[in-house]
Amino acid sequence: MNIQTADILRILSSEPYSDTRALASETGYSRETVRRGLIQLKNEGYLDHAFHLTPEAENELLASSPKTAVILAAGFGMRMVPINTAAPKALLEVRGERLIDRLIKQLHEAGIEEITVVAGFMKESFEYLIDEFNVDLVINSEYASGNNLHSLALVSSGIHNTYIIPCDLWCKNNPFSKHELYSWYMVSDRFSADSTVRVNRRKELTPSRGGNRMIGISYLKEPEASIVREKLKLYDADGLHVNSFWEDTLFEKNRMTIYARAVKDEDVTEINTYEQLRELDSGSHQLKSDAISTIADVFNCDEEEITDIRVLKKGMTNRSFLFTCRENQYIMRIPGEGTDQLINRRQEYEVYQAISGHGLCDDPEYFNPDNGYKITRFLKNARTCDPHNEEDLKRCMAKLREFHAMRLEVDHTFDLFREIDFYESLWQGTPSVYRDYAKTKTNVLSLKAYIDSMDKDRCLTHIDAVADNFLFYDDGSEEEALQLTDWEYAGMQDPHVDLAMFCIYSLYSKQECDHLIDLYFEGSCDITVRARIYCYIAVCGLLWSNWCEYKRNLGVEFGEYSLRQYRYAKDYYRYANEMVASLKELK
Repeated sequence: MNIQTADILRILSSEPYSDTRALASETGYSRETVRRGLIQLKNEGYLDHAFHLTPEAENELLASSPKTAVILAAGFGMRMVPINTAAPKALLEVRGERLIDRLIKQLHEAGIEEITVVAGFMKESFEYLIDEFNVDLVINSEYASGNNLHSLALVSSGIHNTYIIPCDLWCKNNPFSKHELYSWYMVSDRFSADSTVRVNRRKELTPSRGGNRMIGISYLKEPEASIVREKLKLYDADGLHVNSFWEDTLFEKNRMTIYARAVKDEDVTEINTYEQLRELDSGSHQLKSDAISTIADVFNCDEEEITDIRVLKKGMTNRSFLFTCRENQYIMRIPGEGTDQLINRRQEYEVYQAISGHGLCDDPEYFNPDNGYKITRFLKNARTCDPHNEEDLKRCMAKLREFHAMRLEVDHTFDLFREIDFYESLWQGTPSVYRDYAKTKTNVLSLKAYIDSMDKDRCLTHIDAVADNFLFYDDGSEEEALQLTDWEYAGMQDPHVDLAMFCIYSLYSKQECDHLIDLYFEGSCDITVRARIYCYIAVCGLLWSNWCEYKRNLGVEFGEYSLRQYRYAKDYYRYANEMVASLKELK
């Protein structure tokens, strides 16, 4: 049975035959294609002379009919700023109904009761589904470190005549059916420049730069289900597909192994952004965001004037988004998970007061020291420092020297050793993931005596002076302007700590660390100072390793970065210890 005859048979399974015109309208095929399909179905014994389904057709439909469904709902939904921290995307309400509730009800209407929901971010929010809809709730504890391939791999053994469904869809009409005769992947009839597939004349999905908008609902029956099961297990175990989507398992020899199911674009809405939700349901109570209302108050505008809301790169500490208001672009910062434990926003406010007017960065348009909300001007065509570009490094180190030379002061200190203990306390008794943590910490703390023995010219220090916080931008002059942004950790400290921070965030080798030190000191760094900077690299490595362990307990993973920080603590303790010992011998 080919795809055309399968589509005709599926329609006839739910609607009695009237004429070829009606079938052509339902299937989207020409009347001639429908006529040939009906003849083929009769010849193959699936239809009788009156175009009624035969027992053979009923058996075929029963064998291929949907049995189960998997709803993928583990992700952050980062593009839903500024409301993604209040509820997972699956629980957004459209016209008084949660997205996931509507999908489950539509599955029930199609006779599908065996439903698995894979949750991760704010997983507790999904617990009610067990009692209300009798779903099987599976938790993806690694939701923060990859895409949805791992989520589906967790339940791969149950993929047999199964719908795979993303959680962020609002379907106008029920997309599910009691009868399916072949495997398919749903796309829209609308062109999307972001799509990577297009439907060809044979209803196959082939790779393309721009094509049919990918909706993501899929139906898998054998033998395709078996292939996907095996690929999910393989890809999930090989370590190479952490950032892959499960759809990667559908591709073979430059095309998807299953057919396209194209639907009208207006029938299925994917809700990925605040504005998409606003467009679909302007009355949704979940549009009520204190971030949006704050912007409206600051700029004295209606909330509808706040447009082009786009998430920026997910930061390690904050959730920031770009928006347009009255033709000007701004960035709003919303503190991330657990940030209230890490950052004193009133101290940050004090820092901005201290640096105001010194040309280090633009003054914020708005800053609330109570909740950390901050609005700043968006720098067009800005770029961050490339830590491997020599000219960038020379300019950044010159900017850092200029800042340190100002000898600005605030009333608070950033105490490295106190912060190490503070971050460790936030683990709340959970042991370190590193087996030799106790020894490593003891070694690093032993460096304090050398650090304290040296004279230091303390001043306001950025603390987070990493490559990503140096912004080059076009201000109309011949040379790019340069700013130092993100001052939330800043406090009184030895300014040379900023060099250590730049090195460890850039994941520098020892040779690269020494080169950066030479650039800052313009080739004349005293050996005792270099030894002290080595100490700071070790101390800061342990500090941010502890910070990463705290964030890991909140479900936020940083991969190689966290491992390398711990390595800096161990390696630079050794380098510093060796250099301090040699200095003692020289005396």
